[in-house]
Amino acid sequence: MRTREFAGTQVGAVGLGCMGMSWAYTESECDDDASVALIREALDMGVTFLDTAQVYGDGHNETLLGRALAGRRDEAVLATKTGLGVESLETRNIVRNGRPEYVKASAEDSLRRLGTDVIDLYYLHRVDPDVPLADTWGAMAELVAEGKVRRLGLSEVSVAQAAEAHAVHPVAAVQSELSLWTRDALGQPGAGASGSGSISGAGDAGDVVGWCAANGAAFVPFSPLGRGFLTGTVTAADFEDGDFRGANPRFQEEALKANLRIVDVVKAVAERHGATPAQVAIAWALAQGEHIIPIPGTKKQRYLRDNAAAADLDLTETDLAELDAVPAAIGGRY
Repeated sequence: MRTREFAGTQVGAVGLGCMGMSWAYTESECDDDASVALIREALDMGVTFLDTAQVYGDGHNETLLGRALAGRRDEAVLATKTGLGVESLETRNIVRNGRPEYVKASAEDSLRRLGTDVIDLYYLHRVDPDVPLADTWGAMAELVAEGKVRRLGLSEVSVAQAAEAHAVHPVAAVQSELSLWTRDALGQPGAGASGSGSISGAGDAGDVVGWCAANGAAFVPFSPLGRGFLTGTVTAADFEDGDFRGANPRFQEEALKANLRIVDVVKAVAERHGATPAQVAIAWALAQGEHIIPIPGTKKQRYLRDNAAAADLDLTETDLAELDAVPAAIGGRY
């Protein structure tokens, strides 16, 4: 697989988001043993940029990743997150918490669950509007000084928030949703923009991808496959109970049918290359800049291999122009 640089280290150009191995999508298919095997296969393939968070399954995902990396920790660049807490796993009630004492205590919990003595990339999962960002970020910077964290990142922030944090301590990465149907991070807010007061993001964020390029930070797109929609396999609003997408505005029947016009274009480009729609969607994200490292998630080995192969797919200028012209998604992100 082709590689890209993160903070002086070469990583696979396509990473792996591990959230779905613990919750949110088709939870009946979650299988810890199978997920451990998948993570280890990912390392074998050169998929070395691995992403988790404290909030995914209320610690379960970190524990799972720690188990998978036992004896292979040095092969991975390991990212996890703080700043969100699960009040109720049953109801999925999630709250922001950027208090310095919480951030530092949750880092200790993450280190324990991950079975490691250092976190390569520690994100603030969401900015807490009730705590000054400088206070939260300052506490995270102390973790770097203590040797418990190597680099710091932000998730779903605006350009102004990224700049504010960067003035306190370098921002090594920003993670936000970016795909053919979610382009807010490119400074193209549309139907997918979410209000700054929600758990989801920073509203009209500005050109965060451009800010990262100008300031030496990686940009890490999550959900580059549109939560599975851009693969072309989701054609009806038919999800099992508890699946996040069942309540997502974009996946409601009327919106979903309208959004299939986006998939039609992706499929057409894929056919020209003898590729899959998933590979085209990921290759489009990669084409937005050499500092971009997408992290598609999967629980299935065949999709892992499919996603990884996107790193070697070169889209033409014609392809990119055709994809860039697809309409905005109908329905909010959350």
